[in-house]
Amino acid sequence: MKSVRLEHITKKFGKAKGVEDVDIHIKSGEFFTFLGPSGCGKTTTLRIIAGFYFPTEGKVYFDNEDITGLKPNKRNIGMVFQNYALFPHMTVFENIAFGLQVRKLSSSEIKSKVEKAQKFVHLEGYGNRKITELSGGQQQRVALARALVIEPDILLLDEPLSNLDAKLREETRIEIKRLQVELGITTIYVTHDQHEAMSMSDRIMVMDKGEIQQIGTPQEIYNKPVNHFVASFIGESNIIKADVKNLTDTHVTVDIGGGIILKGLRENGSPMLDYANEDSVLLSIRPEMINTGEGANTLTGIIQLSEFTGVSINYIVKVGDHELNVMIVNARTKVLERGDTITLHVPESGIYFMSEKR
Repeated sequence: MKSVRLEHITKKFGKAKGVEDVDIHIKSGEFFTFLGPSGCGKTTTLRIIAGFYFPTEGKVYFDNEDITGLKPNKRNIGMVFQNYALFPHMTVFENIAFGLQVRKLSSSEIKSKVEKAQKFVHLEGYGNRKITELSGGQQQRVALARALVIEPDILLLDEPLSNLDAKLREETRIEIKRLQVELGITTIYVTHDQHEAMSMSDRIMVMDKGEIQQIGTPQEIYNKPVNHFVASFIGESNIIKADVKNLTDTHVTVDIGGGIILKGLRENGSPMLDYANEDSVLLSIRPEMINTGEGANTLTGIIQLSEFTGVSINYIVKVGDHELNVMIVNARTKVLERGDTITLHVPESGIYFMSEKR
């Protein structure tokens, strides 16, 4: 399997910016996800890798080979589109076999490879069915089999689960990851769904407005966001503006307003942040990091909203001028109601500091 390197890729559509200065290296065998909201440039970047778009600036490499000007059919990629792009007048077998027929393999080779691909995606016995006779999940697996049967060096998936219902999406997500692990194929996955990205990826590239915001493992992206956008887009986070009041080698003390002082670990800071007294900073505090009862950084607030989900108890708590999202894992504790007073504490390790600058 091949690695993929994008070297300072920029793509413009007339005067409009598609992506700007995308510079990444995707390792051989890696499951790498482009994550971001609609219009952020993730599909444009994928299409540049596939060869459907040519970059305005920059180079594309597979391993160390410059393939920037190479046509899509010369790149040995498998691609699964959002709408699957299956041929409705063909059978399952004929759809999967299409890429092999284009490559002019013998009938016996095609039969052997297609049957193997059908088995791999659990579609044995479906070869003679028309595409219109399949469920959405089965059509998605046909598209995946068609992409894999040609034994590509790189597998590209563009929002492949967006047309499925929640339960089927979960099942198919697991199936795609299983196939990727078993085959060891370099996989680039495009999604706006943070849960898909977090659960499937080796690494994630978060994009916004055509630019890379952060690249890292799911743990790095979630626990150490570099800016406000990443912290707010990945999961839920309480993002609070504060003023630095005291610095030591190990701790940062901040004022979040209303005389409320919090202390956090200095090491829990974005690499983009330079600390200085009286500077403004942003705090990112995940809801699950806030605990009830006494402890470090004790806060008292009034419950504005109470929600029992089974797994957790979710509160919105008014603390001074701030409304905090709080998630308490359900341990058969009493569920408090709107208007109740609650005592919270935020562990020093639960506060993450970011620069106000993007």
